[in-house]
Amino acid sequence: MESVKSKILVIVGPTASGKTKYSLEVAKKYNAEIISADSRQVYKHIRIATAIADENQRELIKHHFVEEIELEEEFNAGKFGIIGRERINDIINRGKMPIVVGGSGLYIKSLIDGLFEIDSVDIQIREKLNHTLKEKGKEYIYNELYKVDPETALKLKPYYFRRVIRALEVYYQTGESISKLQKNKPEINFESLQIGLNVDRKFLYEKINFRVDEMIKKGLVDEIAELHKRGYNYREFNSLNTVGIKEVFQYLEKQFTYEEMIEEIKQNTRRYAKRQMTWFRKDDRIKWININEDTSDLDVLNFIEKEWEKFLYG
Repeated sequence: MESVKSKILVIVGPTASGKTKYSLEVAKKYNAEIISADSRQVYKHIRIATAIADENQRELIKHHFVEEIELEEEFNAGKFGIIGRERINDIINRGKMPIVVGGSGLYIKSLIDGLFEIDSVDIQIREKLNHTLKEKGKEYIYNELYKVDPETALKLKPYYFRRVIRALEVYYQTGESISKLQKNKPEINFESLQIGLNVDRKFLYEKINFRVDEMIKKGLVDEIAELHKRGYNYREFNSLNTVGIKEVFQYLEKQFTYEEMIEEIKQNTRRYAKRQMTWFRKDDRIKWININEDTSDLDVLNFIEKEWEKFLYG
């Protein structure tokens, strides 16, 4: 007899769409714990830049994958999926409800659908590939991938050189193409309901601009300046190569004026939000609620709760 799978709630949407606010309210009602599906919130020392829930909120509702690892540590969607499923099982076994919240589409896909990831990277292989990239260029590296894994290569472009190198690392380390390995997905022992926050573009851009202004007021520049002083930079550390952090480093390096930095953050955040929505719109499982300036928080919460109850009980 087939066992009944547990059910989890996933709240997705672009940056500044209100995911944190709504997830906290839903978590209070359902005695839940929150799993952050954000590729940067997992790192320490960038609290303002990643707009994490404040300490009071996190004392009330337990959060996972928030300020857990150092900036030097490597973290990716594959690891998130593996560890995240373990956390989900633990939360359910403790009689609580997991709510996944985030805007990193690949992380969410890894968690709820499964995504292959090897446990560790052979440093010598990576160094050799990076040397080849420097000596022979992106086109050469891309062609090398095409020879051993054309299926993956056709999904990428040469300028996605980090992903090209990653695919080659997997092939050279395992002897199998990443496209073949990814087909051996893990068994997912839960079902998920995805709720998407589709915010009117003009309203979303206003919210993004407001958020950036608030981050500046809270001390974003000082937060990144402290890292800059300690020798960190966005070019070397992938954890810092992200919108809202990179621009501050560039300002500190005198590439921008203060005003130009703020405008760059706003513009790049708007572009990032657009890319997030492009990703999520490809998933026809997501139940969308349209949000504009006239939509109340109660409207959104009622929609989430109604869809969740329907998902639970049919």
